[in-house]
Amino acid sequence: MEVILKEDVANLGHRGDVVKVADGYGRNFLLPRKLALQATVANKAVIDQMKAAAARRSATEKAQAEELVAKLAPVVLTFTRKSGEHGQLFGSVTSADIANELAAQGFDIDRRKIQLNEPLKALGNFDVTLKLHREVSTHIKVKVIGEAVSDEQGAEAAAPAETVAE
Repeated sequence: MEVILKEDVANLGHRGDVVKVADGYGRNFLLPRKLALQATVANKAVIDQMKAAAARRSATEKAQAEELVAKLAPVVLTFTRKSGEHGQLFGSVTSADIANELAAQGFDIDRRKIQLNEPLKALGNFDVTLKLHREVSTHIKVKVIGEAVSDEQGAEAAAPAETVAE
């Protein structure tokens, strides 16, 4: 029996492939679970149309992603965070923070496309990968700087505590 796979099936094939399987496997497993369609002329035409539409959609998404890569090339994101003596941040810079900053600069990028192994928890310069499409990714520069706390600000913060203690 020949079937057209609607989903990827392990050890058999990928979505849209036409494969020959045992009659029982097709009738009792693949067809009831809606993993495949019988390979008729009509079903082959439907699958070909779906593949063509998916290819066109993927091509336009890839072109948009490549256009976005060109616009993102000069972008440097700067975050100011409070930090300790050794450059460790009180808090972190997450993919959501990066997405919000990109949105503030006019780029609509989903936080799930920002690839951070873990949040940035130190001062410094970092390269962050954006996976905009299956075949298109880019790097943006993220700069994390420490918030300057001067002696005057420290004294002002301590002064109210002293007046409360009196």
